[in-house]
Amino acid sequence: MKRLIAILCIVAIAMQAQNVDINQFFLKGTTDKNPLQYQVDETITFTLNLETKGQAIPDGYTIKWNRTGDDGIAEKGDSPANQQPLIIKTKVQKPGFVRIYAELYDNNGKPVRKPKQPGRSSGDWSKVFFEGSAAADPQLMKTTQEPEDFDEFWKRQLARLDATPLQPTLQPVPSKNPNVAIYAVTIPCPGPNNRPATGYITIPLNAKDKSIPAELTVHGRGYILQDIPTNGPENKVVFEVNAHGYDLGKDNEYYDEYLKKTSSNGHGYGFDPIQNSNPETAYFNGMALRDLQALRYLKTRPEWNQKDLKVNGGSQGGLQAIWLAALDHEVTSIAPSVPWCCDMGGKSLGRIIGSWHIKYVPQLDYYDPIFHASRIPTSCNVNIARAGLGDYVSPPSGVFIFFSKLRCPKSITWIQGGTHGYTPSQPNFSFTIK
Repeated sequence: MKRLIAILCIVAIAMQAQNVDINQFFLKGTTDKNPLQYQVDETITFTLNLETKGQAIPDGYTIKWNRTGDDGIAEKGDSPANQQPLIIKTKVQKPGFVRIYAELYDNNGKPVRKPKQPGRSSGDWSKVFFEGSAAADPQLMKTTQEPEDFDEFWKRQLARLDATPLQPTLQPVPSKNPNVAIYAVTIPCPGPNNRPATGYITIPLNAKDKSIPAELTVHGRGYILQDIPTNGPENKVVFEVNAHGYDLGKDNEYYDEYLKKTSSNGHGYGFDPIQNSNPETAYFNGMALRDLQALRYLKTRPEWNQKDLKVNGGSQGGLQAIWLAALDHEVTSIAPSVPWCCDMGGKSLGRIIGSWHIKYVPQLDYYDPIFHASRIPTSCNVNIARAGLGDYVSPPSGVFIFFSKLRCPKSITWIQGGTHGYTPSQPNFSFTIK
């Protein structure tokens, strides 16, 4: 009889779990005050709630969590999911961040996963989790030392551009909009392998000389193959440039072979410590020079009003946008969402970072946004529309340091629970700093 009752309980639990719409489950986390305003050794209280849209939480479900921090302390724990809320109290013992990762597990001890949702990839969107952080005295965090010849290095790089004639080749591309012309653009450029800057530009045909803004769009990390545009805005010139300088309009075989060649010594592009040990052979060198050359061409467009010059990009694109604002003072605004590679030397100082990062060598400091920040002039506006306090691809510690060093008009929206590619929507815990 006892065995029968146990079997019936198991079946009931299984049926209960099957009737639950996991897509409606969200694990939300908050702190007891602004997460960036704690002090060293002050108690930080994280409150986690599992929101279910009124559904019962199946018996046996648990929330497992772990705490890591820039102070080197690690803790972990778990709690029944139906005991709400989950309170985690901690402290940070030196200036820096503390990170909480919590996830929902089922009654078989496996992480709960949501069914694939249309228009969304798997990964963070499929998990019932919270990843967030808080900081104690973050303004006191130390950084690696800025290279003594930082400005001289970049003067040499700009001189290489000056010595390369700006000779763009434009190939017309069919446009579905009779008011917008589209061209595939190739511009010779110095740098490792002398790869050109390549991309697509859209130009309003009715624009008068010096009448409209210009925008440069740069790409995030990866081997992103540019789609050929069929339209464009009628109120601005937009130039979208890829990070690699590959030829446009080729077949898949060409791109497969080309992208293989961007790796070196067994590392994906930009990750090779041997290549990075010389800042002029680093993959970032050619990327930065191609971006600058593309920007130089954009500024020659007769339609540009010579007042409004914007650069857009997220992640790696945010990194590139920061370079451009620091190195070309005609840039008037940038929108570097979740900017990558801020404080690349942070791990060497004990800061926590994610598993996906570039191995630090001091020569990378020439490309680190935290050292470009003070070079962005006061005539430029920096708007970071999204920075995740749970983003450990672009760790919040590095983004905080970059933002704090800016001397220009600036704003940043921090999202508690936001990761590199995920923003919680129910509700969205965010706050903006200017």
